[in-house]
Amino acid sequence: MIPVGEFRSLGTDISSKYRVLKPWWDVFSEYLCIAMLMIGVFGCTLQLTQDKIACLPIHFTSPTPEAISCSNISSYKVNEKSQHTVLSSASPMIVEVFGRKNSLDIHQYVFVNHYCYERSVHWYAKYFPYLVVIHTVIFMVTSSFWFKFPGTSSKIDLFANILDKCFDSPWTTRALSEVSEERGEEKLVSWRRNTMTKSSTEQQIDEEETVGLLRSSSVKSNPEKKSAEPKSTPSLLDKKEGEQAKALFEKVKKLRMHVEERDILYHMYVLQTSVKVIKFLLIIIYTALLAPNIEIVVRCLVPPELTGFDVYCCNHNKAHLFSKLAYCYICFVGVFGLLCIYTLYWLFHRPLKEYYFEQVRLETGINDIPDVKNDFAFLLHLVDQYDALYSKRFAVFLSEVSESHLHQLNLNYEWTDKKLRTRLAKNANNRLELHLLMLPGLPDTVFEIPELESLKLEQMNNVTIPASVAKLESLQELSMIYCPAKLQVAALNHLKEHLKILHLTFESLEEVPVWMYTLHCLEELHLDGPLTNEVSKSPTLDSLKELRALRVLTFRSKLTKIPSNIADVALQLQQLCIYNENVKVQALSILKKLTNLFSLVLVGCELERIPSAVFSLNSLQELDLKENKLTTVEEILSLQHCRHLVTLRLWHNKISYIPDHIAKLHSLETLDISWNKLGKLPSRLFYCTKLRHLDVSHNQLTSLPSEVNILQGLQFFSAAFNSLETVPEELFSCKRLKMLILGNNRLPYLSSRVANLAQLVRLDIKGNRLEHLPLEIGDCPLLRQSGLIVEDSLLD
Repeated sequence: MIPVGEFRSLGTDISSKYRVLKPWWDVFSEYLCIAMLMIGVFGCTLQLTQDKIACLPIHFTSPTPEAISCSNISSYKVNEKSQHTVLSSASPMIVEVFGRKNSLDIHQYVFVNHYCYERSVHWYAKYFPYLVVIHTVIFMVTSSFWFKFPGTSSKIDLFANILDKCFDSPWTTRALSEVSEERGEEKLVSWRRNTMTKSSTEQQIDEEETVGLLRSSSVKSNPEKKSAEPKSTPSLLDKKEGEQAKALFEKVKKLRMHVEERDILYHMYVLQTSVKVIKFLLIIIYTALLAPNIEIVVRCLVPPELTGFDVYCCNHNKAHLFSKLAYCYICFVGVFGLLCIYTLYWLFHRPLKEYYFEQVRLETGINDIPDVKNDFAFLLHLVDQYDALYSKRFAVFLSEVSESHLHQLNLNYEWTDKKLRTRLAKNANNRLELHLLMLPGLPDTVFEIPELESLKLEQMNNVTIPASVAKLESLQELSMIYCPAKLQVAALNHLKEHLKILHLTFESLEEVPVWMYTLHCLEELHLDGPLTNEVSKSPTLDSLKELRALRVLTFRSKLTKIPSNIADVALQLQQLCIYNENVKVQALSILKKLTNLFSLVLVGCELERIPSAVFSLNSLQELDLKENKLTTVEEILSLQHCRHLVTLRLWHNKISYIPDHIAKLHSLETLDISWNKLGKLPSRLFYCTKLRHLDVSHNQLTSLPSEVNILQGLQFFSAAFNSLETVPEELFSCKRLKMLILGNNRLPYLSSRVANLAQLVRLDIKGNRLEHLPLEIGDCPLLRQSGLIVEDSLLD
């Protein structure tokens, strides 16, 4: 006998992890298959172990043996005297005969039994149990075929593994429990509100105070719970479990990409169900037609020369049992087929290629769970038939909010406040700064450093600044470099009152946060990135009216014109800087509205002359036109209207000529005309008597005017990288010079009058044709060897 367990490998013993992908009808079908298999095995066992048929001869013969029926033997009348049998009805002559006597009677019967079983028993009666086994095995294989098919098995196996891990993950339980607590508090508050509306006026006042206390206590208790969470977190979710949950999020993303793109699983399931329905119809039809052929009494014709009898009546020993088994089998197959038809109905009457998490969102409170489609949706529909709790717990790992929450937890484990304090340093503005680069999120431990003054976030994703930023009472500067960030309402309210400086670096205008326009205490705004969108090529910014304290505005972009929105802050803006990356600015007339502007920086704007709009800025103190295309500055005379102008930078241009009327700039203190193409300097330049800083380096000068001695207040003078062969003696009459840079020229000597420069602290004469240094250089009291830049050979 073959044990039933041997058939388990044929498909009934699919791994237990696949149980979630078996709806109730598939499970019921498996039980039916087991029952049908037992019928077949039982029938096969009887067929193989017991006698199949027993035959006895009929002692009557006739010229037509077919006329003798086993069921009508009793109707034959025997005439003992004549030794003839006469049939009562008109039929062929039937005569009683006797077999031959020999010693091989038992062998004759065995032979006849085998002969008649092979010749006279209907084939269905003989092979019925084998057919049952074969059909059942086919049903089993067909039911499990989609689990084993090469194109589906990997997807199913991966999905089942991940689903099982998601169900058992501690993070799932934690995420759902936190959401349920929040929803419970919301229900409590809403219930209190409803009860308020039903009470009287006096009761309303009392209950309003009660609700207020409840709200305040719940609001306060939550932070206490959250602040206490890190201490109790290891017992709920330790670091290892957090990393495992993080890996699960990545696996779910890859699984979704791998499974959602096609619908082969759905089609395979439809195909195997259709095959089962077709086979069910085939079995029902031919079994119902052939089952009556299982007869208990079978008539058999045997050649008379073998035994002396030509007609035998045989008893099919198992026909009675096989007949009942056949009808029982038909009933099982009928139920099995109805289940298959119901499965097809389920497959086609619902849109199984789309799965909506609407109910899950309502139950869990996680609103960002995305809907899925194709095979991914079909698998989740199957899981719902097993237990809807699986899809609910699995959906936690589809939520970006849940993932960011987990990342936040892992970040807090990795980046403790002690570790963050080691990264504190002073920035260019002498503020205590924390620079975080390429982290997956913003650790909550950042807000445990109350002395932090500047926070710099670079290339970070999923950044949300929480309400706990209010703990950073000293925070005044925030830099976000390719780091789009979201703000909670409480965090925004805090930054509105405390943030002074904001640096934003972005890749598209859509990344500029909307909350930036509401920071009414912001004093400096620095924007680095494109300010145009695909629709409009003109720079577009939202209204800046809310930025009532804005004083400094910087653009690092490729502007074709200055954004018109700066007119919203025209009266309070003091410094405007535009670094334009060598893109020409077409219209600058809006600058006229900036009447209180102190400093204007236009770098890389492809300007060919000084913009006329600048001349109307009466309060202007600094003008920087670096890296433009200025070749002449004839209009420099108009700058005399800027009566407060003290700094003029025309460096990195192509200026070859400075007009004499530059002397009209009486208030000028700093002039930088380095990196140009100047061949000479006008003597009138030195009538700007207030000049303290003069840089004419990197030009083509061969000499300096002797009028340089007029600049008695000069403290910094650089003429390096020119072609000077001599330096006028009058230069050494500028006794307030602290820094004199004459390196990389053609000077053959240095005048001994250098000793007159009593305040000189730095002297650069390296790269000339000097053969020796004057001994008087030692009479400069403040000049140290570290401040003397010259060849080592001359020092020796």
